[in-house]
Amino acid sequence: MPGPEIAERAVIRSWKTPIALGIFAVLYLLLLVLAPRGGQTTFRLSTEADLIQLPALTVPVALTTWVCFIIVVVLAALSAYFVRTWGRSPLWIVIVAILVFVVGFLTWAAAGESITVVGLLAGSIGLAVPLIYGALGGVIGERAGVVNIAIEGQLLAGAFSAAVVASLTGQPILGLIAAMVAGMLVAFVLAAFAIKYLVDQVIVGVVLNVLVIGLTSFLYSQVLQPNSATMNTPPRFSRIPIPLLSEIPIIGPVLFRQTLIVYLMYIAVALVYVGMFHTRWGLRLRAVGEHPQAADTVGIKVNPTRFWNLLLAGAIAGIGGTVYTIGAGIAFNKEMTGGVGFIALAAVIFGQWDPIKATLAALLFGFASSLQNTLSVIGSPVPSEFMLMLPYLVTIFVVAGVVGRSRAPAADGKPYIKG
Repeated sequence: MPGPEIAERAVIRSWKTPIALGIFAVLYLLLLVLAPRGGQTTFRLSTEADLIQLPALTVPVALTTWVCFIIVVVLAALSAYFVRTWGRSPLWIVIVAILVFVVGFLTWAAAGESITVVGLLAGSIGLAVPLIYGALGGVIGERAGVVNIAIEGQLLAGAFSAAVVASLTGQPILGLIAAMVAGMLVAFVLAAFAIKYLVDQVIVGVVLNVLVIGLTSFLYSQVLQPNSATMNTPPRFSRIPIPLLSEIPIIGPVLFRQTLIVYLMYIAVALVYVGMFHTRWGLRLRAVGEHPQAADTVGIKVNPTRFWNLLLAGAIAGIGGTVYTIGAGIAFNKEMTGGVGFIALAAVIFGQWDPIKATLAALLFGFASSLQNTLSVIGSPVPSEFMLMLPYLVTIFVVAGVVGRSRAPAADGKPYIKG
């Protein structure tokens, strides 16, 4: 008879990651065999504005792509070994495999051309910012036991409010505050129905998304368009280079020549992570999401804790919506968030309800979108239709294939009735 430890090990073993990486390797092999490319690809590591200039890196296409393929195969085999031996595949294998594949794919797609690495990475950060804010809001909500499907509505409400208030006042900082309030209002409705009246959380979230889309579209057509000069010409946050740090090659231009919204994002990720796992607030938050009955017995007010944390999640997601308006100085338009809230929700699942991992997942999705734009500019042989699908294909792949074994908070989505 096998011992209990062996039995438990067999139960939790998941082969999803090595299988997904194996399929990944096969698809990569088909690309190299059916559409081989030669020549050289140049990666430019600096821009003209950089104080320290790095030389461009030119690599042979055929050799580089095949070396990357071999590394991906080795990583898939290593992942299978870890699963067989320890029951799970470490996250670093997935991260390295994705990085190696990206290098190989970029080398293949840009054969005979050059890619500005700084521009690609900076674009990834810019596109990932609303995803990260939305993912942080999702992590907080679900750790508290409430499925925050309404992230899309919170982002869109934040974008709308920021554009209107900043246009009327000429102060983008006031637009930022208005976006937080708008996100909190959407979260308030979700909390009232899901926590107070015990309505199904997913249904309430979907309805809220539709409501916000309809409301902002109506106000855009009836109010903003006729008064666009005064109500829909938002100023933008200017970029603030951080002395010394902004001059670090590659990293500096990408991370430290950003706007206030991006710097607030860095602070938000750090605060949410430290707060969630190293403070009394985080302990209470996780307690009401994992075992609300036990939390109640030790004096934690479960539903008020969920309520206030959901408002916090809405405020954070609302900030993410400002990227689309005052973050770029762009007028508000109908449905301008384009379903980003749902990708942020996928980042929460891919990140296993951890703020750091969810941030990394959001960066991956942002990179996929930036890669689509970059390859379109250089005239990649990849069909434009596929490039438009790329961010969503990455979303499906990572959630369905490489997440491995993950478990949502035990009380996630379950209303708590005292007694």
